[in-house]
Parts: sequence; structure tokens; C-alpha cells
Amino acid sequence: MLVAGIPHRTVWLEADEESVGIIDQRALPFAFTIEILRSTSDACRAISEMRVRGAGCIGATAGYGLFLAARECWEAGLSGADFDLALARKSDLLRATRPTAVNLAWALDRVARETRKVSDAADKVRIARQTANQIADEDAEFCRRIGDHGLDLFREIHATKAPKAVKGQGSTVNVLTHCNAGWLAFVDYGSATAPIYAAHRAGIPVHVWVDETRPRNQGARLTAWELAQEGVPHTVIADNVGGHLMQKGLVDLVITGTDRTTRTGDVANKIGTYLKALAARDNGVPFYVALPSSTFDWAISDGVNEIPIEQRDGAEVSTIAGLLGEHEVTVNLVAKGTPVANFAFDVTPARLVTALITERGLCPATESGILSLFSEHRTSDSPP
Repeated sequence: MLVAGIPHRTVWLEADEESVGIIDQRALPFAFTIEILRSTSDACRAISEMRVRGAGCIGATAGYGLFLAARECWEAGLSGADFDLALARKSDLLRATRPTAVNLAWALDRVARETRKVSDAADKVRIARQTANQIADEDAEFCRRIGDHGLDLFREIHATKAPKAVKGQGSTVNVLTHCNAGWLAFVDYGSATAPIYAAHRAGIPVHVWVDETRPRNQGARLTAWELAQEGVPHTVIADNVGGHLMQKGLVDLVITGTDRTTRTGDVANKIGTYLKALAARDNGVPFYVALPSSTFDWAISDGVNEIPIEQRDGAEVSTIAGLLGEHEVTVNLVAKGTPVANFAFDVTPARLVTALITERGLCPATESGILSLFSEHRTSDSPP
């Protein structure tokens, strides 16, 4: 996607093939900063401190992080079982950085599995690098396909509204999204934003209501910034405005992303997503969730009780950062010593999800619906 008209990815292998580049998302939208990762600890810090965030971006960064770990093992002269044991320990460090996003563990497991297929230490490093690149490329391609499949939703809504446009009601497709499931949350294109970008490029008039998404304000700081880079009309709103807009008929559809989705269609996403789904259901607004298949957790079926919900530092709630003159500053919002809880995610039950948008197409948010697209994950007790 574009930054000042220049295409960028969120994470990439540097030309030296020994280090990894990332966009430090903490600096946005006030500064565009690139950081270079050269070690396992660099990758761990990038994920845990949310220099990178978003399911696909975390997964790709973790994959590259395990490549950096493999290179460290090789440079330490390790081989055979000693190499594998050391790599597993470094993988555990990366795995512990963010508990909710399933892409992280999925990427680590994939890289480790491939490295175990060869015995030579140098080959393990080469395979780790190759697999990490594949994960990043697949993430970008899957998100592009999500955009293609979601584009039909925008075409249908626009076609329905167009005849009314002559009566002054307008044909713009108004979409509401929550948090950032844009290209910054993945390697490229994004999940929830991929259909929006596809529609915009296809000439369909689109307007995006962007939830500010407290705490951390990923909507206001990230989604709004990247939409502006692509020239997509948008408006930032407070998190509590969405229901009002739906009541007034100003939202045609809601699209969010997800950090983990069960095999039965329950969706874990940024805190506040559940409330948007409830408001959408009450007002007859379709609620879609866009995700690449790497975000499915095929091992669990009860999202409310089985998905771990990360609780982050209370300072994310009790303080807020913004630009003062030319410098970013952080200010307190509550009296010092005030108790604060910071649940980072909530779970939207499958019954509130109109459909899932994946790289293989749309499907109902049910186990049978999901398995109709991903039949390779059927088990002996799967529904027909």
C-alpha cells in the first residue's frame, strides 16, 4: 500500500538477508519511522511493545523473528539436537509476547516444523528465512483475495442505493470499522480494509466511519492515516457513536478484523467489537469479519471460554498520547493511583456475525460454513 505515494509493506527482509525491517507503528500518524530488527530480542520487543501489531503483521514478524533466532543458533556453532533445543527456547520467548493473536503461534510452529526437516545448521537458517518470506508473501496475497471477495458486497449495496441517488439520498457506501485491520495490521492490503480499498479503486463511492478505538486509538491513529494515504474518504468518530449512526441509517455495513476465530465462528477482536456487533444486529446492519485462514484456531470451538484475553498495562487507559506543537506528549486522564483495568480484546459470538470474508470466499460464521471452504480441517466429529 502507499505511503506518500510510495508502496510499502509493514515487515520485510532487508537486502542483506540478515536483518528485518518494520514500520514502527507507535510513531504514526505523526512520523513514519522504519526500524531494523537484528536479533530475537529485537523481534520480541517489537511485538510486545506494539511497534508492530495486528494479527497478520504479528505472525509475519514472528516468522522473521524465528529466522533471526535460527541465525543466532548457527552463529553460536550449534547443530543437531542442540540447535533444535535452543531454537525452541527462543521460539518460546517470541510466543510469550502476545497471547491472543493466533497468527503468532501459527507462524512460529510453521517455521520450526520446516527447519526440523533438514539437519545441517546452515540449511536450517536458509529454510527459516525462506519460510518466513513465504508467510509474509502469503499474508499479502490472502488479504488481496479478501478484497476481491468483499468487493461484491460494496457493488451490491451501491447498486441498491444508486437508483435512490437521483432523489438526493446518495449512493455512497458507508462502512464502519473498528480498531485497525488495515494493511498496517497485516503485511499488505489488510483484512477489513481490503474490500474498502478494492471498492475505492473500482470507482465505487465509499465513506468509512473510523472508530477512534480506545485505548491506544488504533483507529484514529492508524486506520485514518492509511485511508488518507490511499485517498479514501473517512471520518473519525468516538467509539460510542456507532450505534447512533446505525439508528439513523448512516451505516450500510460493518467490517472488522479478528485476532483469533474459532472453528465455530466466534471472533476475538479489539475490545469494543462485541458492542458494535450488538448494535448492528439491533439495527439490521450486516456485520462482517474479514480474516485470512491463518487467523482460525482450529483447536477450539467456544470463543468466550477458550480464547485467552490479554490484559495490558493500565497506563494505556489512564493516559493518552498526542501531538503538542512538534512533539508527541503523554498526559494523564485520571487521578494518579486510580485503579484501571485494560482488557485488550472481547469475543463476538458467531450468532452476531453475518458472514466471514476469507481468501477463499464468504461463508456463514458456523462450523459447517467454515468447513465448506476449508474442508482439509474436517475431523471425524465435524458436522456434515
